[in-house]
Order: sequence, then C-alpha cells, then structure tokens
Amino acid sequence: MEQAQPLAFRMRPKTLEEYVGQEHVLGEGKILYRTIKADRLSSLILFGPPGCGKTSLAKVISETTKYKFYKINAVTSGVADIKRVVEETQNYMLNPMRKSILFIDEIHRFNKLQQDALLPFVENGTIILIGATTENPYFEVNKALISRSMVIKLEPLSEDDIYKVLKKALERKDGLGEYNIKIEDTTLRKIANISNGDVRTALNGLEVAVLTTNMEADGYIHITDEVIKNSIQNRKAIFDKNGDTHYDNISAFIKSMRGSDADAVLFYLARALNGGEDPVFLARRIVICASEDVGLADPQALVIATSAMQAVHMVGMPEARIILAEAAVYIANCKKSNATYLGINRALDDVINKETGEIPMHVRNAPVEKMRELGYSEGYLYPHDFPGHWVEQQYLPDKMLGTKYYIKDENIK
Repeated sequence: MEQAQPLAFRMRPKTLEEYVGQEHVLGEGKILYRTIKADRLSSLILFGPPGCGKTSLAKVISETTKYKFYKINAVTSGVADIKRVVEETQNYMLNPMRKSILFIDEIHRFNKLQQDALLPFVENGTIILIGATTENPYFEVNKALISRSMVIKLEPLSEDDIYKVLKKALERKDGLGEYNIKIEDTTLRKIANISNGDVRTALNGLEVAVLTTNMEADGYIHITDEVIKNSIQNRKAIFDKNGDTHYDNISAFIKSMRGSDADAVLFYLARALNGGEDPVFLARRIVICASEDVGLADPQALVIATSAMQAVHMVGMPEARIILAEAAVYIANCKKSNATYLGINRALDDVINKETGEIPMHVRNAPVEKMRELGYSEGYLYPHDFPGHWVEQQYLPDKMLGTKYYIKDENIK
C-alpha cells in the first residue's frame, strides 16, 4: 500500500538530516533547527510557494516530537475537529502531557470564526499550532494568532536541492530504486529546472516518466530529455493571480515602469500574462503609472495608456499582450515627474487637516444677478481681456495665500 502512494508522498523526510533545503532556517544552529531538535517548539506559521517543503517539515516534527501530533486540512475540517483535538489533549487518560501539536494545512482557508476557535488554546499552551499556507499570513491569518506564532518564510527550493531529492528517489527502495532506470544527470537537472522550485512537481514528473516508459531490450527504462518533455511539459510558473505572488509581481511591474527598466517591465508583464492575470487590470496599472509617475513630463503618456486600455477591451487576448507591451515600454522610456501627484496629495492634506478659509468672493459663481449685489463674482478679471491672456489676481483663500502645491521639476517643460 505504501508503494501505491505517490512518489512525492513516499519521499517525505522523517528526520531533519533527511530534509533538503531551507538552510536559512533549518541549517545546523539556526533557531528552527535548534527548537525542533530540542523538542521545544512554539507555535509556527509556515508560508511559501507550493512544493517548498511545508508539509514535509511538519512530517519531520511529527516524527521527532514527544507530544501527540494531529494533522487536519482546513479545506475539509472545521471547528468540530479543533474541539475534538482539544478534548483529547485535555483528557489525562488519552494524553498525560496535556499538550499537543496541531498541524493545519492550508490554514488560510479557515474563516475568522474557525481561527478564533484556536486562539484560547494556542494562548494557554494546550495546542502548539503549526499552520501551513501558500498565502501571505499577514493578510490571511488572524492577527492574534500571528502575534502568538513564529512566522517562517520558506523559499522555493534551488535547482541543486531538487536534484539531490531526485537522486535519492532513484536510489531508495521506497522511491524508484527497484526499477532499472537509466537517466543522465543533465536530464535530472532539466527536471529540476523545469519544476521551478517545486519539488512535488519534479518528483511527480519523474514518476510519470518512469511509469509510462517501456523497458527496452537491455532491461532498462531509458528516461531521456524527450520523455521528460512529454511528462512535465511546460516550465511551472510560480504565480497565483489571487495570492501573494500577484501583489509581488504587479508591484515589481509598476516599479520597473517607474524606474525606466523596459526589460524588467516586459519580464513582469510576461510573468503576469502567463499566470492568467486579467489584461484589463494590467492596463489600468499602466494608466495609473502614466499619470502618477510620468505626469506632465510627457502628457502624451496618459493618452497612450488610456488608448491601450480601450484597445485591450476591444481586442482581448492573446493580441492584447502586444498592446500592453507597447504601452508599458512607452511609459518606461518616458521622462518621469510626480509633481502633480505630490501636488494633489499636499492639497488634499491641507483640505482635510487645516482651516483653509473661504473662497474669495470675486472667483465665486454668480448665476443670478442679485447674487452680484451680494458680492459674488464682483471684481473678477477675465484673463482673456488682458495681454498674453493672463492677469494677476487672487485665487486662493486669504488663509492659503502663498501656498505652493504644484512645484515643477527639471523634467517638466
């Protein structure tokens, strides 16, 4: 039955020594390594992309701790499951230590009520919580739980780390060691590279390749680059249009336009499109950047950006990628000025926080003649009646005279 389990499941480590990767937190002498070794664990929130080893780390903890270990999945579990764990933990006959470790996979799937149910038992030490999530816990997990937990960010595994795991899978009997397999190191490296930091994808791809390839006359299963190409296919993209990587990628896209790096702009645009990002959403970001970061250094930027957004609406994908690329690269190559952006922010700050006084009577509206008798619009000078179509007069309230909001910079003509 164990051999019937997926290879990725069978290859999960049982000890810290078997665990591959995450040296920044699990290297010998690091805090997480020391607390696991000493079995002095406090509550943890593990977050990182799929296949980086969150569940494997929980497996290691379950094999090394003296405490009773429970595992539930937030997708299929609820408050009743939490209560059951707490009741068993507090039952001296079932658990003399009266403390348990509860691993909750996909903890971000728990709603506020479910997360709140955990809080008192985490707080009093009955439950040592280990939560795993692919989402940023600071956005998705109860702040009270976060404050009582150590938040550990796990990184995508390196190509070398995944290569080591694949080599072990080929050697171990509970892996693929009982098959006669011939595979070049360069092909193993290709699997590690295509999986893009996700060891589960790499192991699944290798297993599919082995199980779907016939043994040849020499008694070996030959796994070639071509076999791998048909077993894993496209390079796995680390992008979730609804998750943390969505925000990271769009932030990098905008900052690259602002920073005038057209190559980075195209890279993050391609990453977003490949991950299924809404092209209209990307077009709106370009429009905002044209106004906020280019501004009056090149007023044409906003015209191009809004035209691009309209064209994306009309055309749709896949051709919309060309329109988005053209607009984004144009914005990246423009001179930049945030003078109007800063100006409106300063003005809003004054309007909200200061006593700004009354609008001068001569610039007020006087749609009825009787209002002129009260002073509305009285004394207003019409600029077009003067040379150069300009005349000096007061527009700001008395209390705001001399205030400068719009300050030209060197990129504005």
